[in-house]
Amino acid sequence: MPFHAVTYVYADRPADLDALRPEHRAFLRALHEDGTLRASGPLPATADARAGALLVLEAASPDDVGRVLDADPFVRAGLVAERTVRPWSPVIGDWADRA
Repeated sequence: MPFHAVTYVYADRPADLDALRPEHRAFLRALHEDGTLRASGPLPATADARAGALLVLEAASPDDVGRVLDADPFVRAGLVAERTVRPWSPVIGDWADRA
C-alpha cells in the first residue's frame, strides 16, 4: 500500500493540546498496531513555524488518509489548524523496498 506523509500544524491552544494528548496518542498507537501508521512524532515550534507533527501512514489514497485522521481527537477538537497529506515514496531506508 502507498505511503503518505502528513503534517499537522497545531492551533495555539497549548492547554487543550496537553489535555487531549493522551487520547491523541492512544488513537495513534491503535493506528500503528493495525499497520496504518508507520511512524509519527512532534515537530517543535521554531522562530518561523508553529508546533505540529509529522506522520507517515500507509493507505490507498490521500483521501483515505484524511478519512482515517478525521477521527484523531486533536482533529475532532479543532486543535489541528492545518493538515497536509502528500504521497511519499521512500527510496532509501527500511521502507524503500515497499515503495
